[in-house]
Amino acid sequence: MDMNLRYPAPLRPGDRVGVTAPSSGVDEHLRDRLQIGIRTVEEHGYQVIVGECMDGAGHVSAPAADRARELMEMLTDPSIKAVVPPWGGVTAIDLLPLLDWDALREADPTWVVGFSDMSTIITPLTLLTGVATIHGNNLMDTPYRAPEGLLTWLDIATMDPETAFRQTPPNRYRAQGWDDYRTNPQVHEFTLDTPGRWTRLDGDGDVQVEGRLIGGCVETLCNLTGTPYGDIASFARDTAPEGLIVYVEASGDDATTICRNLHGMRLAGFFTNANAVLVGRTRAPDTGSLTQHEAVLDALGSLAVPIIADVECGHVPPYLPLVNGAHAQVMFTGDRNELTQTLT
Repeated sequence: MDMNLRYPAPLRPGDRVGVTAPSSGVDEHLRDRLQIGIRTVEEHGYQVIVGECMDGAGHVSAPAADRARELMEMLTDPSIKAVVPPWGGVTAIDLLPLLDWDALREADPTWVVGFSDMSTIITPLTLLTGVATIHGNNLMDTPYRAPEGLLTWLDIATMDPETAFRQTPPNRYRAQGWDDYRTNPQVHEFTLDTPGRWTRLDGDGDVQVEGRLIGGCVETLCNLTGTPYGDIASFARDTAPEGLIVYVEASGDDATTICRNLHGMRLAGFFTNANAVLVGRTRAPDTGSLTQHEAVLDALGSLAVPIIADVECGHVPPYLPLVNGAHAQVMFTGDRNELTQTLT
């Protein structure tokens, strides 16, 4: 059955933004950073509604039933126009069978934002309801200023349907570590200390390719392939006859594990009808002689489509937000890397 993409209404001053942790919550020692993230959203003119599922004492913020209930309440409340988590986490997967997917299909679309374990939520939302979602910086990352050429989720969530926007990477990234929010909760500038451009893994030559964006974090989405929540093949058939731009990124698993996971995802149809694959830059370790780039080629080289790596869509700052469901055009040349997304 064909399913049309739907885009949430653009955020406008006075709108309400929900904050909840479908996976991991925020430790007490990091609450100052959380408050700065909330204040950043408020300074853009929005009201912030903080849910009850935010506890950071354990690996999840609350029991699965409570997290599912709170997320459903926010996504079906017509006064809440966007939902953003503090960050990813560990096991949002336990929410999926508890969500009322029929009610989500019938509700007015809401922007849902995040990456890492939030891929477990946002990618199925797009696949099963046809609502576009934003794979982008979480709330704890929101206070950072986007480098020139990039946008934040707050920028994208204000755009009207049919809008086209282009992002170009700064060709620099953060090679080592993360900012310590305990000692520096107000940090708002990325330390981009290392030069680095996109890399074509499958061969030489320029690339210009189009398709609908879909994807997310390998370590979380590999567990959804072969289930109703990760059915990329049906999405490609019913919603993206023009083909897909599939993006993947590794959080921390070593190259051998990523290689196995990508093989399994390919066998389960995750890359069906892909016109190209984008691979996020990673600091995840190599394994002996197998590098992360080689792991991707080993698993996906047989697709015979362009594979472009070191894209700013993963766990290495800065962040290039991607809209699941948007029509995308990728340009890769010797002196030009850019991604144009159209909300259509």
